[in-house]
Amino acid sequence: MRSSNPVFSREGSFTREPGYAGFGTTQAPPAGSPHATGPAGQSDPYGNNPYGNNPYAGSPYAQQPQAQGPLTDEQLVEMYQAPSAGPLATGRMTLDDVVARTAMTLLTLVAAGGLAWFLLPDRNYGLAVGASLIAFVVGLVISFKRSVSPPLILVYAGLEGFALGAVTKVFNTIWPGIAIQAVLGTAAVFAAMLIAYKTGRIRVTPRYTRIGIAIAMGFVLLLMINMVASMFGAEMGLRSGPLGIVVGLVGIALGAFFLSLDFAAIEQAIAQGAPQKEAWRAAFGLTLSLVWIYIEMLRLIAILRGDD
Repeated sequence: MRSSNPVFSREGSFTREPGYAGFGTTQAPPAGSPHATGPAGQSDPYGNNPYGNNPYAGSPYAQQPQAQGPLTDEQLVEMYQAPSAGPLATGRMTLDDVVARTAMTLLTLVAAGGLAWFLLPDRNYGLAVGASLIAFVVGLVISFKRSVSPPLILVYAGLEGFALGAVTKVFNTIWPGIAIQAVLGTAAVFAAMLIAYKTGRIRVTPRYTRIGIAIAMGFVLLLMINMVASMFGAEMGLRSGPLGIVVGLVGIALGAFFLSLDFAAIEQAIAQGAPQKEAWRAAFGLTLSLVWIYIEMLRLIAILRGDD
């Protein structure tokens, strides 16, 4: 599966690995197999099973020709006692897996943020910048790494949480209460996007994705130009005043857009039977989007509150 999400779009993301439960392998049925043809002489979808390792191989399902009469009592008992081919048997990703991994990642982020909040002195940007830079590098490694690495994802969450905790403490010192406001605002955006996506008010179509990605690229480019200009004393005012409010709203909207891509990618991965370990990649993508929204929410609230 391919996705426009920056985390999920690279090759190998949310795909079924060759050989995993037979994914990527197509085994033709042996000559004379009862599954070689269907009732009307057509190909039976179970005869050319894309999953390769038929979970019913060796059971009465695989042994009974379609022309045979009713099953005997012994065959019915054997069928009843055969193992199921559900998610637990095949190791496929489920929504519960995604929720559990995302919870672990966010708890690690919050715990590291609390550690920075209570241990670091006020207005200490040095450690925050250092942790943020290291987290950025680890995030790149995770994004371009073919295989999923849960320890790396948790390390990223810890470093990012530490940086956010330090920055949030600085903001909260200047504007008391801004931390809880930013957390509640981020939670509200997440809940609103989840409801809008599940009710079909937002549909992740190719056109929707192209427009959103184009806006995101322009937004990031504008911020980079502003950062370079500020180094030479030519601040463009993108983080203050009315223009700063507009930029902050656009930033939050883009974070919500990334969440919609995450939801669509997760839904499609589950439908296509992605390996269970891919739930960690989903957790990483959701964490990136939530961190983006939180940072933009923090900046926007700071601009709105001004010097009060």
